[in-house]
Amino acid sequence: MTFRDHFSKQASLYARYRPHYPPDLFEYLASVVPGHELAWDCGTGNGQSALGLTPFFDRVIATDPSEEQIRNAFQHKKITYRVAVAENPGIEPRSVDLVTVSQALHWFDYETFYDRVKQALKPEGVLAVWCYTLTRVVPEVDSITHQFYYEIVGPYWPERAKLVEDGYASLPFPFREFTPPQFSIQLDWSRDDMMGYLRSWSPTRIFMEKNGYDPVDLVAGPLTAVWPAEERKIVTWPLHMRIGRL
Repeated sequence: MTFRDHFSKQASLYARYRPHYPPDLFEYLASVVPGHELAWDCGTGNGQSALGLTPFFDRVIATDPSEEQIRNAFQHKKITYRVAVAENPGIEPRSVDLVTVSQALHWFDYETFYDRVKQALKPEGVLAVWCYTLTRVVPEVDSITHQFYYEIVGPYWPERAKLVEDGYASLPFPFREFTPPQFSIQLDWSRDDMMGYLRSWSPTRIFMEKNGYDPVDLVAGPLTAVWPAEERKIVTWPLHMRIGRL
């Protein structure tokens, strides 16, 4: 499968505005694996999940096909970053206790990736994949962000990105699956944070390239009307996880 780079051009925005996952998510993942020597975070982006794994694992290998994303990644002494596609990560067979994929599985060649995971995992090792869906703030803000997602930049979403909308429920998952707890992300954000987040989306960049202007400007006025600049709001992203054992 050819790597289609949807993120390098806005890697710095991605690093600044992408929401961080809650610590209890990684504590849970550490609790379901028998060993804690090595975790592999695939499609790491700017390394958010790799960083979250460091308190619980001796080493973390974090791979991503985008050199620019890796350049903008969070640095940590336990993390080794590699520029590599998910389907050819260069991971030693039976060396990994946990494989994680956050908000990236929909870009992969699933069959080939799953084969690589099965080769990389130790016996009883675990694969955990998750994604988050649209933000929830308050109804008047949510209606604006939904309009932006579905109507303004909707035509510019790659087809595979739409697999996130059902929380990965429709994707194949050839592992011994079990049910995780429900997790969510919550951040205290300003209106400018929200607009920066919308600008970090890949279809926002594509819209700008095709039309010559920033589509976030189309919702800046409505957002300003319901979200004063000095006001901070709790922004919630529901997380949807598939998790299974080798």
